[in-house]
Amino acid sequence: MEEKENSISSEVLHSIIDQLHDEIMIYDNNYRLVYLNKASSRHYGIPAEKLIGKKFDELDQVYWGNSTLPLVYKTKQMVTKRQITNLGQDILTISVPIFDDKGNLQYVAQNVNDIYYINQISKTEQASVLVMKDKSEKEAFVYKSEAMKDILFMAEKLKNIQSPMLILGETGTGKSFLAQHIHNCSNRNKNPFVVLNCACMNPNLIESELFGYKRGAFSGASACGKKGIVEIADGGTLFLDEISEIPYELQSKLLIFLQNQEFIPIGGEKKQKVNVKIIAATNRSLKQMVQAGSFREDLYFRLNTFEITIPPLRERKEDIITLLQYYLQQFNHIHGQGHWFDEEALRILEHYAWPGNVREVSHIMEKLVVLSKEEAIHISDLPKDLFQLTSEKKTLDIHRRLDDVLEEVEREMVIAAFEKYKTSVKVAKVLGISQPKAYRLIQKYIKT
Repeated sequence: MEEKENSISSEVLHSIIDQLHDEIMIYDNNYRLVYLNKASSRHYGIPAEKLIGKKFDELDQVYWGNSTLPLVYKTKQMVTKRQITNLGQDILTISVPIFDDKGNLQYVAQNVNDIYYINQISKTEQASVLVMKDKSEKEAFVYKSEAMKDILFMAEKLKNIQSPMLILGETGTGKSFLAQHIHNCSNRNKNPFVVLNCACMNPNLIESELFGYKRGAFSGASACGKKGIVEIADGGTLFLDEISEIPYELQSKLLIFLQNQEFIPIGGEKKQKVNVKIIAATNRSLKQMVQAGSFREDLYFRLNTFEITIPPLRERKEDIITLLQYYLQQFNHIHGQGHWFDEEALRILEHYAWPGNVREVSHIMEKLVVLSKEEAIHISDLPKDLFQLTSEKKTLDIHRRLDDVLEEVEREMVIAAFEKYKTSVKVAKVLGISQPKAYRLIQKYIKT
């Protein structure tokens, strides 16, 4: 039979649907996800192929809440709901039941759109929108890795502990964000969260900022005196950022305060008592500073009663795509844009070392959203310093063919994975590909 002049092949149709801005999701009559287009990665931070084939109970409450699916199966009618995804994206889901010739429910097709297009829908559809409860503070962190899961578990355990805490990690990993998160989740969250960045203060003024001063305490002092931040933070949390930069001569006074929560303002005579949770942070090694004699050992041991180290982004690569998609959509919303990554650009971003960690992800995503000319973000839109594959500063020649560059990346990853895991099954699992594909790539790149 000759193909109709205006017909379209299923392959072309799938390709077109993959390019749609809306997410298209289809379930069979057994709650199994059987189709999902590429727009889904914008909402959940994970490629569609990693979700297809999973049952609904493996996905619900992990990637979204307030699901439409159970209600569609129950009522056999269209259902529209507003949802929040695991990346914090505000979405509108319209689910439609599809019946076979006998009237039995065969599929449920879902159309998912970003909520800032809600003014595009009809009044009837708006009336059917059910809004879920606001997200809790515990959902503020965007992550996928086990490393961050463990850190958030520890933070939950320590949130109401009075003893001091020390947060370590490279610049941009989220130390101040974690401190704020711990305070927000604690029983002190109705009281102040006060921040002192020790690196930004004049060393001669840090003591007066911490403990305050009385009237006439020194030349130039306010006639009324001044409260210190330890007093302002009473009942709440005091976050000492860049604690490594606090002057050595002040460290003994800080230690005394940590031990008994008492202090004497400059120019004062009487001790004052407060109840403050101390969280300190630094990107430097306090152990090395102790050995060098620039940081008091007793203060170090007092501060790190409980210690949390946030690993750099290059050591938790599972979080990279999740963070990219999160910040892309956040800045899309802020700047009224609808950008998305094409596959090649996303692969370059995924393999970049991100020396500036999460802060660098945020800054670059905003730059791309503001400056990209087309809705699709291409390799040509990426800053030149992103053409880097490893933390050893290996750079790409942008004049080479893209296919050659991507094949080189693929080859290095396959060889490294096979050298470590030895079998195609394990290589497939760690690289997130099928076992047959892993076997073919091993045969292609490794002579056995």
